[in-house]
Amino acid sequence: MASAAPHTTFSLLRSTTTSSSTPSTRSSLIHIPSTTTTASSSLRLRPIRRLGFSAADPLLALHVASRAATVKGRGARGVVSMAKKSVGDLSSEDLKGKRVFVRADLNVPLDDNQNITDDTRIRAAIPTIKHLIQNGAKVILSTHLGRPKGVTPKYSLAPLVPRLSELIGVQVVKAEDSIGPEVEKLVASLPNGGVLLLENVRFYKEEEKNDPEHAKKLASLADLYVNDAFGTAHRAHASTEGVTKFLKPSVAGFLLQKELDYLVGAVSSPKRPFAAIVGGSKVSSKIGVIESLLEKVDILLLGGGMIFTFYKAQGLSVGSSLVEEDKLDLATTLIAKAKAKGVSLLLPSDVVIADKFAPDANTKIVPASAIPDGWLGLDIGPDSVKTFNEALDTTKTIIWNGPMGVFEFEKFAVGTEAIAKKLAELSGKGVTTIIGGGDSVAAVEKVGVASVMSHISTGGGASLELLEGKELPGVLALDEATPVAV
Repeated sequence: MASAAPHTTFSLLRSTTTSSSTPSTRSSLIHIPSTTTTASSSLRLRPIRRLGFSAADPLLALHVASRAATVKGRGARGVVSMAKKSVGDLSSEDLKGKRVFVRADLNVPLDDNQNITDDTRIRAAIPTIKHLIQNGAKVILSTHLGRPKGVTPKYSLAPLVPRLSELIGVQVVKAEDSIGPEVEKLVASLPNGGVLLLENVRFYKEEEKNDPEHAKKLASLADLYVNDAFGTAHRAHASTEGVTKFLKPSVAGFLLQKELDYLVGAVSSPKRPFAAIVGGSKVSSKIGVIESLLEKVDILLLGGGMIFTFYKAQGLSVGSSLVEEDKLDLATTLIAKAKAKGVSLLLPSDVVIADKFAPDANTKIVPASAIPDGWLGLDIGPDSVKTFNEALDTTKTIIWNGPMGVFEFEKFAVGTEAIAKKLAELSGKGVTTIIGGGDSVAAVEKVGVASVMSHISTGGGASLELLEGKELPGVLALDEATPVAV
């Protein structure tokens, strides 16, 4: 258990003492919460009602898809945490013989030879697709790939067909378009349990403009709608929001449901102590996330290039490190806000510095208060890793978004990889670990510990917006659900 005494990590921050007359379950700015800390009624756990979801049961260890077993013709949901209808709520009678428009996020990376280099997003979409075909539905699968400007052959979905077919266990038929007479013929010939993959939906500019007529054409292919594309749920496009105006029911797929269960449910009503690890190069890209998390967490660990803006805001020399000069006052404000909220804000006490931004740079480890001129910080140091790990040892829920350093360069990947390994260790001890998209996902996959995390988000931008408390158009457009006790 970490000591309740002021930590050396916080030599950069002023010590404060919580008055004995105002007891709190959260620690002061420089204290780590004890493992015996318990949540009290003084902690205001507000459901994020504007998102359309009630607070979830924090014990979200089982994947939603694995709980979609058919019971008396209906899909049983393990956790009723959303106020949106799920595909698991639809009975076999609701699905058999029905044409189901499924918006997935199959935007996978391809190499120069059009080979898939990471099929994570495809694998994530499989539970929903399998559930539909096993219940006799006719699946009309839609996705985008890349950022095409009109019809762009290199962004055709043809390379996805072999892997999709292999994972689903059904030969996927691919259309050469996403609307039109030829597509309609393919839909008409689709058997129960068949899968048709429409061509890249973003080949039409009307998709991203959410053109109502285009949405109507897409919707005309189907009887009902399933959105399983969390990665694009923050965009109001024709295939994510527009089609819901013409298709009923419009429901969430298992992947989208699971993302919301964790990123809304587990974060709004976590097992405590609750820690967030936020990294990345710039404060500006994480302002909303940090401010939102300060309302919820007990411990906030900061890493990545953003830390140098915080250091400079406190009057420290940062050498040639990345600094957002226009965010210095904001950094000061965030530190003050953490103090006022009783959140333990941990900044690294030491950093790995380099004489240039390059994989072969000369490096050394220095205290955060002793970065020399001409050098720049590119990773957190070993003392910081130790202190961060000690803090994480006290927790029950952790969310991580953003690397600790320039982990693309091996010399500066140590801090990020150490965090990934620590979260894997804690996952094995029952701690809920949520990897909130982007580079953090790449880090846990690089280290080979992705499979042991409680949840890995498939949407970078969507994850950030959800953590900021923003509304996601693709989610709000879905049908409301009637919660059922399980």
